[in-house]
Amino acid sequence: MGSLFKWLFDISLRDTSFAQRGFRGGTLQTRARLEQVGAAFVHGYRAALEEARASEVLTARLQGEFGGVRPAPGGGASDGRIGSANPPPSEFLGFTYEGAAMGLTLLDRLTPWNRHRVADFLNGPGDAHAYMVHVGAGWVLARVPGNVEKFIARFDPLLRWLIVDGYGFHEAFFHWPQYLAGAPVPKRLQGYARRVFDQGFGRCLWFVEGAEVNRIARTIATFPSGRHGDLWSGVGLASVYAGEVSEAELRSLREAAGAFLPQLAQGAAFAAKARERAGNLTSYQDAACAILCGMNARKAAQATDDALENLPFNGPEPAYEIWRRRIQDRLRSAALVQSTQHTEVHP
Repeated sequence: MGSLFKWLFDISLRDTSFAQRGFRGGTLQTRARLEQVGAAFVHGYRAALEEARASEVLTARLQGEFGGVRPAPGGGASDGRIGSANPPPSEFLGFTYEGAAMGLTLLDRLTPWNRHRVADFLNGPGDAHAYMVHVGAGWVLARVPGNVEKFIARFDPLLRWLIVDGYGFHEAFFHWPQYLAGAPVPKRLQGYARRVFDQGFGRCLWFVEGAEVNRIARTIATFPSGRHGDLWSGVGLASVYAGEVSEAELRSLREAAGAFLPQLAQGAAFAAKARERAGNLTSYQDAACAILCGMNARKAAQATDDALENLPFNGPEPAYEIWRRRIQDRLRSAALVQSTQHTEVHP
């Protein structure tokens, strides 16, 4: 069955390439880096389809091969990027788990008599990558019909919104020209889900524009002003979690965000927390958070934890949005201080 599922629903590596997607901008090194992310995702997705359950065999494949990803030639410190010249393959592991989550969630949808694969994954090896697992489930939401609220209701009451974030990323990744030409947010999304869609869409702009700050800022400016904050939040997350750009580019990103620096910083803090939980923080996240959040990655991650205290889940506003806003408030002062002075970055 695993081979059949893979044959029916495979995603090719070519489908995630800059050339195939028509993504704009980016140096050759940046493009290679972001295409590695796609390769890791595809590896995890294929592994899940072939194994067809959240088994120890699947976990071994994901952990042992780190998504089959190897560092691109050159790059790193030699071209101004932060971190080692040869980043460890383990830093791509979250994307591998994201792909595996898409595969397991798809299988859950296809076999209504057996819909606990992704739940088992989250309760086991996927727990460390819970943020990315929820995002990966969102890719399936983008590809199958059905009620969005009902789809996400079976997931964690806080992190379930990351599924809609994944939906937004998927739409930007595969259909960005239509949306930049004015296509609206999908009608099936209502209320707060439309804002979370933009957070995922903004995250993908990091890929669409090849991590070029000026391109990203110009693209966001074409959207209605009420959507800018959520788009910048997504950019902040991608700039820290997926990386990797130079200190100068990160400073330009911070300046380009302007009044939306708190949202950018909140996205960066989310990325730091996701990597801290997974145990794959690198010196790049420390440097990026120092510039975007005004503190190192572990402190930024702690800010997201602190903001969870007494979080209300039964009010009229989603707890997820209250959480985000608390983080923005906690980071606002520190981030704004960094916008007026040079930041000393220590790996």
